[in-house]
Amino acid sequence: MNTKLLIERMMRLMEIEDIKSDISNYLDSTYLKTSEQAGISDEETKNNVMSLLDDALNHNMKLVMVRPEQVELAREVIDQRNGNTLVGTVIDFPFGNGSTSDKVNEAKRAINMGVDEIDYVTDYKSFKAGNIEKFIRDIVDGTRVGMDAGKVVKWIIESEALTNQEIQDITQLIRDVVVNEFGEIPASSVFVKTSTGFFNGEKPNPEKTKEEDVIIMSQNAGPLRVKASGGIYTIDDLNKMVKAGASRIGTSAAKEIIRGDKDVIKDY
Repeated sequence: MNTKLLIERMMRLMEIEDIKSDISNYLDSTYLKTSEQAGISDEETKNNVMSLLDDALNHNMKLVMVRPEQVELAREVIDQRNGNTLVGTVIDFPFGNGSTSDKVNEAKRAINMGVDEIDYVTDYKSFKAGNIEKFIRDIVDGTRVGMDAGKVVKWIIESEALTNQEIQDITQLIRDVVVNEFGEIPASSVFVKTSTGFFNGEKPNPEKTKEEDVIIMSQNAGPLRVKASGGIYTIDDLNKMVKAGASRIGTSAAKEIIRGDKDVIKDY
């Protein structure tokens, strides 16, 4: 084998192993389909959430991300098993076009049910339409609710619906609003997040990769952090997102990534 190629492969394996050694701390193991979306019964949905919780606890994953109606179940199971896994949920999901008060009230209900982290969907359509006042009000009031309760807050920008310039602009705007309103140090507990995974509209940049989105966001978010989500199924996918600047990964394939079921390392 070509010596240069061999060295490159060895270095790649080492990078992947570095990620694998601490992989659980990156993973937000996610199940967000409703029973209707999945075409299954409510009991089957509950079973899927229970399976998610079992996997997360068995592998000491960072967090489980579930719908608001599943937060109480997740909190109860994790507490009963003395687990360290956190509970996260999505707010105003998946469209993000609810009123500011609806966002805030939904977040408060989740907090009362014991959620640890709140992933809001931004009103990115208002942003695109130039309704910046409403967009900013969502960010300020939603972030304040989370911070006042000591929760990590993430803002999903739905990057697939945005051009590269819009991704940069919306990331900078969220950053500036959070830093100006709450200060630079508290802002480090806030994330910008790529996508809901449910976007089915027209993509302004159909050839653009998620990795490119994360790079743009990470270059413009600091001191806010970046979470990558949607279409991340292998350790190679995760490795690319982390190298692009993501410090958290939302995926429905967390167990498979940890077990290496689809691990690109097996191809070498």
